[in-house]
Amino acid sequence: MSDVARLVRIVGALAEAEPLAEGASLYELVRVGNRGLLGEVVRIAGRRGTIQVYEETSGLSLGEPVTLTHEALTIELGPGLLGGVLDGVGRPLVDVALHHGDFVTPGTTSPTLDAARRWAFTPTVPPGSVVQGGDQLGTVEERPGFVHRVLVPPDISGTVASIDGGDFTVHEPFGRLTDDTPLCLAHRWPVRRPRPVSQRLASHVPFITGQRVFDLLFPVAEGGSVALPGGFGTGKTVIEQSLAKYAKADVVIYVGCGERGNEMAEVLEEFPHLTDLRTGQSVMDRTVLLVNTSNMPVAAREASVYVGITIAEFYRDMGYRVALMADSLSRWAEALREISARLQEMPGEEGYPTYLGNRLGQFYERAGLVTTLGQPPREGSLTVIGAISPPGGDFSEPVTQASLRVTGALWALDPELAHQRQFPAVDWETSYSLHAESTTAWFVAHVDADWPAVRRETLALLQRDRDLREIAALVGPEALQDEDRLLLEAARLVRDHVLGQSAYDPNDALSTLTKTFLLASLAREVLTAGTRALAAGRSFEQLELTGITRLMAELRSAPIGELDARAAALRQALEGVAG
Repeated sequence: MSDVARLVRIVGALAEAEPLAEGASLYELVRVGNRGLLGEVVRIAGRRGTIQVYEETSGLSLGEPVTLTHEALTIELGPGLLGGVLDGVGRPLVDVALHHGDFVTPGTTSPTLDAARRWAFTPTVPPGSVVQGGDQLGTVEERPGFVHRVLVPPDISGTVASIDGGDFTVHEPFGRLTDDTPLCLAHRWPVRRPRPVSQRLASHVPFITGQRVFDLLFPVAEGGSVALPGGFGTGKTVIEQSLAKYAKADVVIYVGCGERGNEMAEVLEEFPHLTDLRTGQSVMDRTVLLVNTSNMPVAAREASVYVGITIAEFYRDMGYRVALMADSLSRWAEALREISARLQEMPGEEGYPTYLGNRLGQFYERAGLVTTLGQPPREGSLTVIGAISPPGGDFSEPVTQASLRVTGALWALDPELAHQRQFPAVDWETSYSLHAESTTAWFVAHVDADWPAVRRETLALLQRDRDLREIAALVGPEALQDEDRLLLEAARLVRDHVLGQSAYDPNDALSTLTKTFLLASLAREVLTAGTRALAAGRSFEQLELTGITRLMAELRSAPIGELDARAAALRQALEGVAG
């Protein structure tokens, strides 16, 4: 039976073809039409197959051929991914632009990895070694200072018959098993299939973001998952980009899923010029960007998050800390909804398919801290932060609710705070983290024993501040008691200078844990000193806190080397407040 079927129906990104060859499988990759558009079988009914096409279908005609490839949608994994810019199905855009022009022509094929580049491979096992999936065979320096561990693919095992060091392309065998299986620097993996691990672990180490509001109030453990919902203009993309730039991760995968093209253009412009403070190298040396903007075919959005998380799992298996930023999962869910509608499936809430929650759960559950397969034993983590764009900022909509059922933290963004120029605009009343207690011991051991008390008192102060501001809006702040006016001022210091953070100030865009704790502690000391002064008989006006506010603002924007001196100056000023 021929592997070629013919198009009998075309509806937007969906096409139907028949007769499919016997043995055609669900989610099999196909080439559609005379131009060879990339597609995937999403339904089989008898001999008719329904295909979601990942490229623009304009110009397709009935009767054009559909060719089976006998493989699922896969991504090529190997050295050369870091620093790359890929589209939603894994094609490198630099290579596409070099050979095909400024636009991705439908039917374009381009390998994910550079097949001509040679890598210096150093073997770490001798011939005769018995190896299995996940075992380390050798190393390659993928980027300056970054060791790429070449592992046995998860579905291969055997005895090493030969293995050589030297310069190889990603497809040239550097060795073979006794059954003549070639060992190469690269292998392919289906993107919808999670890569296997030896064991999943409970994590007690926080994922350090460099953003004070998250590290202090709503920490997430390495290997955790976070839902980041927020309406238009609340700063989701800025937060995701800040995390990609400054989070303490060895590898960052940034998936621009259905976002505006100008935002991704800004990322492509900025990232190569940023320096990773830990390594001194470009941020791009640890980053893979997947660009799938809103003007690209809708079906490719659905694939882009799977491509991104498969690349993330690949580096996790080497024993690295990996962070995946998906911006945004709402656009991904909208792609599911459009494809489901064209498949004429029964709609669920707000038209989303009934399996939305299941698909989101499968995606988020690929995060985690794991013991990887193979030898030597390694621990790797994959942390997932998924931005969500609920229509009208309504958190009761299906994508947000489905995410909350499976994620370990909620970083909710509030448009009211954004309008007040409070950035990051995190609503501390709605947000939560299920990892706060499990990571406390780490903060106590590595930052300060007083960390949990400062966190607890900061949250209590913000809650009391919300209540008092409602009263002050009715009667005026001057009508409040001096103790309450002091509390409002201390809470304002917390909002503006502890939780507030400027992504455009080079000294404030990234906050170390030491600086975060110092600012929060000083805000607490301001409240303590003012309370002591009021108890001694001074009035609120006599406290003269304007100078304290200025010193806090200067401390927030101070270089790391000046923090101690500025903190000492602020404490000296507080002695005058306390009398």
